[in-house]
Amino acid sequence: MEIARDDQPRPLSTCWLYWIAVPTGDQAGVIASLGLTRPVPVTFAEAEVVIDGDGHGEAEDNPDGMARVYVSPEIEGWTLVIGPWCNPCDSDRGDEVLRLCVDLSSRYGAAQAYYFGTQNDGSAWLIAEHGVVMRRYCETGTAEDGLLTLGQPLVQEQTERERIGLPLTWKASERNGEAEEEWKWRAFDMAPEIASALGISPLALTATMRVRGVGVLAETPVPVH
Repeated sequence: MEIARDDQPRPLSTCWLYWIAVPTGDQAGVIASLGLTRPVPVTFAEAEVVIDGDGHGEAEDNPDGMARVYVSPEIEGWTLVIGPWCNPCDSDRGDEVLRLCVDLSSRYGAAQAYYFGTQNDGSAWLIAEHGVVMRRYCETGTAEDGLLTLGQPLVQEQTERERIGLPLTWKASERNGEAEEEWKWRAFDMAPEIASALGISPLALTATMRVRGVGVLAETPVPVH
């Protein structure tokens, strides 16, 4: 497939969005590092349709969305990998996503993984730099959230907690009181904000952004069940 040169970035969204962001234009290197195969070029519009369908489990040959991901072209110096396979807070995928981000950050200086549910289904973020996990935090309303917390709160977290009147550091397992409940609902929406502050968010792509290359759909190492 030949993609038109004027194919422009657009917000890539679904009700449940999962992605990895890497500060590099080395799309081929990211694909190889993640063990992805059989890349097929797609436009931004086509990618949005696939991402939405996979997030909802609509494809018969990909019912859990794990069989493929979208790998963007270089956008403002970043490459995005999008699909449920990138979920940093999934009980089955979380440890592997952490390992992949550590490996990517060793090669490219940084790597981030996010989850965002647009229907008040929560947020999660994982930040790795130079082979070290700096932060992992999940606020998705499940009992496992506190167990997944790693590292110190990001500046963005501290700023919001200070605004609410809460301590800037805390144990995620100790959540009680009205103020902490306010923090919980605020954190539910923070993944896209943190992604934009630290790099790039698929929800905030615009036609004016610098692009190099062509996005692809690629198969993941996880077999379809």
